[in-house]
Amino acid sequence: MSTAIEIRNLSKSFPCCKALQDVSLDIDCGEMVALIGASGSGKSTLLRHIAGFIPADRGQVSVLNRLVQQGGKMAPNIRSLRAEIGFVFQQFNLVSRLPVITNVLTGILYRTRLWRSLLMRFSVGERQQAMEALVAVGIEQSAWQRAATLSGGQQQRAALARCLVQGAKVILADEPIASLDPESSRKVMELLASMNRDRGCTVVVSLHQVEFALKYCPRTVALHRGAVVYDGPSAALTPALLGELYGSAAEELFGRMLDSPAPKAHTPVTRLPPLAA
Repeated sequence: MSTAIEIRNLSKSFPCCKALQDVSLDIDCGEMVALIGASGSGKSTLLRHIAGFIPADRGQVSVLNRLVQQGGKMAPNIRSLRAEIGFVFQQFNLVSRLPVITNVLTGILYRTRLWRSLLMRFSVGERQQAMEALVAVGIEQSAWQRAATLSGGQQQRAALARCLVQGAKVILADEPIASLDPESSRKVMELLASMNRDRGCTVVVSLHQVEFALKYCPRTVALHRGAVVYDGPSAALTPALLGELYGSAAEELFGRMLDSPAPKAHTPVTRLPPLAA
């Protein structure tokens, strides 16, 4: 199986702390991997380095066998590579005053001519593709509403529709359910799992809730103070192991899991239809 993400000796420091400490990871094409850890553990920082949003102090990141950054410098062709990487933000990152369908269509701007990007000119075929993506995530009835009028769960589904239109092969989701209610969280995680299963996307999702990692992600990478402290099957993340990894912080971070039995493996029922070419 080919490698989708390759990270070697990645380190990053901010004035307040060491955000990443010599992180090395390989993630295969088609995997769905959870990143867990407390706030400040380095989850968001790691995802932003993989996407090429910020340079590291040292180390190397490659995505789909193409260099993202090395030794603190971005690869010269980073813009074209970003077209292959979908990023889902915790706070949705939609333009609130624009219609939902226009926000979804921004997923194709990486591959359009500059003048079309500036004028937001989209073809009939592109608009049809965006509508199909909205149908796939279940919010087509909101296509012409301003993004600000949607609920948090609907906005996050619009962000996932944007990744579908983009045709992203790698999806990085940064705490996508942190601000959502349980039902919206479930729908968003099922959509991510469906994008992984039905479209073959490689998905890396950072989570604060271990129970969702157990349900949806076969593999989990646990970060603590910027270092990888566990990389293996999610099913092995027992309360006892979490206690060893995180000590007294485990109950605060993962209390719901520690207080209840581990959930059974879950097979999402959501299935995404293919988008028109």
